[in-house]
Amino acid sequence: MALSYDEIVNKIDEHLRKSGKRYYSEFYIGVSQNAVKRLFEEHHVDKENSWWIYTTAISSEVARQVEKHFLDLGMRGGTGGGDYKSKMVYCYVVTPTTTE
Repeated sequence: MALSYDEIVNKIDEHLRKSGKRYYSEFYIGVSQNAVKRLFEEHHVDKENSWWIYTTAISSEVARQVEKHFLDLGMRGGTGGGDYKSKMVYCYVVTPTTTE
């Protein structure tokens, strides 16, 4: 189910509180057409033993607004990734084994 800007921000914020981390800079945020591939194959996030979340936005524009919101708060990542089909927003805790 595709979510609005507010729904995604709230969902990520709620999940962040469960992470045990204190700073936005400990997280990476991004957009993609395929968040599963980005998280587990390209960023090397440990699927079983790491903190991560992804969801689908109602549009690429909404996904990018969410990404910018969390980048402005200090998360790692950058704008300009993906393309016009990139509606998935993903976030994970940066660890020594992840690749940004």
